[in-house]
Amino acid sequence: MNNHNIKNVKWNKLEPNKEFYLFVPQNQKLQDSYRTFMKLTDIFPVNGVGMTTARDEFVIDNDKKILMNRIRLFKESKLDDDSLHKFFNISKKKGWDIRKAWQQLQDIPREKFNALFVDITYRPFENKTIFYHDSLVWRTVKKIMIHMLEENVALCVGRQFSVIGSDNYDIVFVIDKMVDFNVYRRGGGLVLPLYLYPERKEKQKNPLMQMMMFEDEVEYKIRQPNIAKELFENLKSIFNKKVKPEEIFYYVYAILYSNTYRTKYAEFLNMDFPRVPFTTDYELFIQLGKLGKKLADLHLLKSRELDKTLGKYPIKGNHKVVKPYYEDEKVWINKTQYFNNVKEDVWQYQVGGYQVCEKYLKDRKGRTLKHEEIITYSKIITALSKTIDLQSEIDKIYDNVEKTLSAT
Repeated sequence: MNNHNIKNVKWNKLEPNKEFYLFVPQNQKLQDSYRTFMKLTDIFPVNGVGMTTARDEFVIDNDKKILMNRIRLFKESKLDDDSLHKFFNISKKKGWDIRKAWQQLQDIPREKFNALFVDITYRPFENKTIFYHDSLVWRTVKKIMIHMLEENVALCVGRQFSVIGSDNYDIVFVIDKMVDFNVYRRGGGLVLPLYLYPERKEKQKNPLMQMMMFEDEVEYKIRQPNIAKELFENLKSIFNKKVKPEEIFYYVYAILYSNTYRTKYAEFLNMDFPRVPFTTDYELFIQLGKLGKKLADLHLLKSRELDKTLGKYPIKGNHKVVKPYYEDEKVWINKTQYFNNVKEDVWQYQVGGYQVCEKYLKDRKGRTLKHEEIITYSKIITALSKTIDLQSEIDKIYDNVEKTLSAT
């Protein structure tokens, strides 16, 4: 028999606050502290999602030469519309006309065609080539992607980690090229470039200069940091010296990879984009920035520390990925071949809801690993191992950040 009624129920008082007004209990004191941190989207004001092709299998490939041949074949094809769909295995989608796309390709000058094949970050630690043109890519998101065609780095951050099936916050990664919208599992990442580049403008030819071989055909303006001016001014006032855009970028990256930070603020990281605490201690700011730079170089597979890899691939064979699995610090790709020296925490490590070491091989199931892919996988193993070590280093000093907070 139910003896409860409205009079004897023990109620908890809730005080929902903006901006979400959640009707659930929250740690109000911690939330008040967290909300004094600067929101990531305010730090990097120009931001947006990655591109969406709606036909990845056709316009994206691991092999640039294969992709170029496929697009050229499509461009030069004399097939009718239905045959084009069938031959190239392109699904029909509302709002996209295959004949119109074919016609748009005819209008591309031959000398500019090859430049449309560019590298993208497809998944964490996974780069591919895309044919980047409005004819075949559903959403090119040029407002953001154009800045990643130049020398640049960007944060790629998700909004709610539970959406991608993660139990912990792992939806942050660094990129140095354009990126696919679905870079993370079950959802897109927000791209926040470090630098903004002005639109290229063709210069007017000067008849008197036409014979000068060094004349530029394109006029470039100076790139500008995509960082809030008030943050620069605030840090300059606190540190009594100017800080560089890169120092801010890598400091933020280090903070977002602190397990202490991720655990402490998990409740809020599962609701919105991160907020970042800024220290008033210049030496601590620089120290964290250096650790963030090391992390970024590892994640971009550009670190010199990856010249000597941990994971070895000692057995000769056909290199075919049959059914990858982990056992006794070995990642097996078939019955005889494996990568060794792989710690379990490395094998289990996730970025964006993907178990990185498993994902890379599962995407190649049934294929033969190329020499470059074997090298890349060994580097990924090493990068993840060193990432875990760096996260421990960051955690050792993170508490000092919150002891020396600035009022950003």
